[in-house]
Amino acid sequence: MPVEKQIYLVDDDAAVCHALSIFLANIGYRVNIFPSAEAFLDVVNDEMEGVMLLDQRMTGMTGLELQAELGKRGHDLPIIFITGHGDVRMSVNAIKAGAVNFLEKPFSNEELLGMLMEAFACLDETRKWHNHVDELRRCHASLTEREREVMRYVVAGMSNRALADQLGVSDRTIEVHRARGMKKMGAESLPDLVRKYALCQQNDVS
Repeated sequence: MPVEKQIYLVDDDAAVCHALSIFLANIGYRVNIFPSAEAFLDVVNDEMEGVMLLDQRMTGMTGLELQAELGKRGHDLPIIFITGHGDVRMSVNAIKAGAVNFLEKPFSNEELLGMLMEAFACLDETRKWHNHVDELRRCHASLTEREREVMRYVVAGMSNRALADQLGVSDRTIEVHRARGMKKMGAESLPDLVRKYALCQQNDVS
């Protein structure tokens, strides 16, 4: 049973919110209700973690518009859209924009719970990924300037001899810097080092 997992329910239908909040609370989730997209935007912050159940058609900003605004602000909460007016194009647009799933009213409790399990699994994977990237950042930051320079050339495919000639140092010096750099990056092989550096570059680490 989920324990204290957060669900952010954004829907302007009070009856739906009431019914869902009671059902989900009985399962073990903590449900936070917002009657509009604007109400959610007033409080959203980087510390919020959980899954969003988001109605598409609401008074004021629509669910898709809220999804787009959250993306602009850099918030990546997993989103399950719920709507009584869904169509194929709407669901495709939501999924393309990053939603994890799409439920059309009326839906069964089993459908909802299954999608919530998938969404929280997605959230766990995202958390693990961020932790992995953060660890790579820490490893990279521990490199000396010379080790960082050597690592850049190594992942580009330059041999120790060619790199030694370019930097005007001995082969042995390059070997030492390369070994230290790979150890600090936690790389067990050259392909592993290349993969880790590729992740660093994707995440603005040079």
